[in-house]
Amino acid sequence: METKEYGAGGDGQDGGVGDPARPRVGVLPVPGARIHYEVRGSGPLLVLLPGGGGDAGVYDAFAPLLAEVYMVVALDPRGYSRSVLDGPPVTQTVERQADDVAALVAHLGGGPADVIGGSDGALVGLDLLARHPTLVRRVLAQEPPAFGLLPDAEEHRAFIASVHETFVREGLGPAGARFAAWAGAGGDPWEPTPELAARLFANGPRFLEHELRSFTSWVPDVEALRGPAAAGRLVLAVGRETRGALCREPAVTLASRLGLDPVPLPGGHGGWLAAAEESVSVIRELMK
Repeated sequence: METKEYGAGGDGQDGGVGDPARPRVGVLPVPGARIHYEVRGSGPLLVLLPGGGGDAGVYDAFAPLLAEVYMVVALDPRGYSRSVLDGPPVTQTVERQADDVAALVAHLGGGPADVIGGSDGALVGLDLLARHPTLVRRVLAQEPPAFGLLPDAEEHRAFIASVHETFVREGLGPAGARFAAWAGAGGDPWEPTPELAARLFANGPRFLEHELRSFTSWVPDVEALRGPAAAGRLVLAVGRETRGALCREPAVTLASRLGLDPVPLPGGHGGWLAAAEESVSVIRELMK
């Protein structure tokens, strides 16, 4: 398996090994895609996984703070932003994305890596821990949208299908707003840069068409997460401001089934990204 690495400006230079604000950038070929990833700092490996439709840039405020201790790696999931597919878009699966992360960890030295994932990235972290436990030291999963764990899972599946129908009929804006209002996932003060906002907007249709339904219907392997290979290595997190919101419930349900206490992070479903310094302070304690 080949990889291409280059500086942040694509010039073949060092890429700022000593400058956490200027990541080294690489491209890793995997089956069916080429994964764009960004590396800051040195030390134990820490992988950051974005939520649905997100890319490495959502962690631009986080990664430099964590790079004081870790070699921090953030990536664009396959098919999004700079991680191009070898063919046309197909249904995204949690397992396929987890296998991509496993390949990246192996490429970067084999771990074991700490992993932090938010929303859909939290689902990927859960699957990585369940199926690739030797590559993982600890996983922090922030509000994974595993609605299939809930008692009314079929109702949630039907609603997600109706969101997709809204997307087909009315477009990205109405469908995204309807989903965010239903899940209680909106309203956080996080503001991406114009460049990142443009990439996320471009990713939106692909997320609604090829990821939303498959990811929200995915169910973690609870027995594997409870088993000896994964025991003691999972932290489930919730937003301080999502009490009573649906987006919080899968994490609470999974924590109950695993005998864990969910850990609160600042803000709502995505508010921990806005409160980067406070969140990183909490996370560094949790990941010790």
